[in-house]
Amino acid sequence: MITKDQIIETLRRVEDPQQKKDLVSLNRVLRVDVLGNKIILDIETSSPAMHVKKKIEQRITAILHESFGNEIQIALNLVVQAASTRTDSHSILPGVKNIIAVGSGKGGVGKSTVASNLAIALMKTGAKVGLIDADIYGPSVPVMFDTQYVRPNVVQKEDGKTYIEPVDNYGIKLLSIGFFSDLNQAVVWRGPMAAKALSQMFSDAEWGELDYLLIDLPPGTGDIPLTLVQTVPVSGAIIVSTPQEVALADVRKALSMFNHPNIHVPILGLVENMAWFTPAELPENKYYIFGKNGVKKLAEEFHVPLLAQIPLVQSICESGDKGTPAVLQETNPITPVFIELAEKVIEQLDLISIKNTEISETN
Repeated sequence: MITKDQIIETLRRVEDPQQKKDLVSLNRVLRVDVLGNKIILDIETSSPAMHVKKKIEQRITAILHESFGNEIQIALNLVVQAASTRTDSHSILPGVKNIIAVGSGKGGVGKSTVASNLAIALMKTGAKVGLIDADIYGPSVPVMFDTQYVRPNVVQKEDGKTYIEPVDNYGIKLLSIGFFSDLNQAVVWRGPMAAKALSQMFSDAEWGELDYLLIDLPPGTGDIPLTLVQTVPVSGAIIVSTPQEVALADVRKALSMFNHPNIHVPILGLVENMAWFTPAELPENKYYIFGKNGVKKLAEEFHVPLLAQIPLVQSICESGDKGTPAVLQETNPITPVFIELAEKVIEQLDLISIKNTEISETN
């Protein structure tokens, strides 16, 4: 008879591919059941990436067969559980495991489009996801999520304080200044007023438990993005740019801002948007309208990951205008690009989590 204790002891020989520690020590073994010659396992992993899950599955299967014979049946369920990068004692967003800033050096590079599709791609991994549209003067998330006519509820809690309930659509919790202003009305606010409004979307909102909260920052390195990343415990930043040199010059400034000693937000990586154009009738052709590999070369220069190269595809623009982000459509050829982007972002956050754990253990 195979016992539960024997299986757990055997699983000590299986390492997590990223954390380099065994599954038992990491408390990744959630369930072990033995029914005759059938072993049922629930194993936790922090990465939804197929190659990571495949490596864990192959290792577990090989070791169990080696230990108990090839006659056993293995029913393995890999449960994706987002790791947390939070080591702070902030009262701001205590239920949020990871806060991701999505920025750009300049406007018009598709930052909000990337943030919206990335949020849904993260949700498709089974994660709980929120998105704050912090672009005070040009909020576009309400349109991209077809919520431009929705107004958030305001509720009063037992402590007597009132909270804003984020709008929920497509499984993403959303807040934007666009929910509180007329569609045709310009937001004419000076820096302090804008900063206060942003602060309320963090501190006065009922976000609950989230694996990932994305912040769609205003473009550039001005007062609002600077104040925000200094106030909110941001886990890491993603910078979106098109390949042409005029955009890359501003990306350098954004990298400098996040790397500043007084800010020091880890760079998760760069995203090259509108990397090339491929017409539907010529799917094998690539036309580099804005230059070739500009962001890729910049990522190599600054030694940061290139998370994705997203082509210029008509369906991305059309889907955003209709309020149904492209990644919602399984058959859309651009969907796998955003799913892979989400997996790479999670991998980078895992590395930060591992580093924070090692530092904590050393101290």
